[in-house]
Amino acid sequence: MAMKPKATTIRVSVKTRDRIAALAKKAGEPMTVIIDQAIREMEKRQRWERVAEQMEQTQREDPQAWADYLSESELVQGPRSAEPRIAPEWEGLITFSEERDESDPGRDLAR
Repeated sequence: MAMKPKATTIRVSVKTRDRIAALAKKAGEPMTVIIDQAIREMEKRQRWERVAEQMEQTQREDPQAWADYLSESELVQGPRSAEPRIAPEWEGLITFSEERDESDPGRDLAR
């Protein structure tokens, strides 16, 4: 006999509950699936933000290690083109613009 997972109740506003219900209805999934997906997405985004922060720290604090990383990356991926390619999970986290926004966790790491 399969054991049912333990459950609990959390308080959310009616507006939030209605938003979750609308997303669930549109997806044809239970509300808990929608909440689980949202949590996984947030965890993934936070992991990539930490990676971006660590890369920026290496670039800033250990220029030789950063240069080694770029050289190795070029060996694996080939030389960077004029139009950098960013993996979908990095979209919005790493930018290649000339202007830097210090409040943006994905500020330019390509330099």
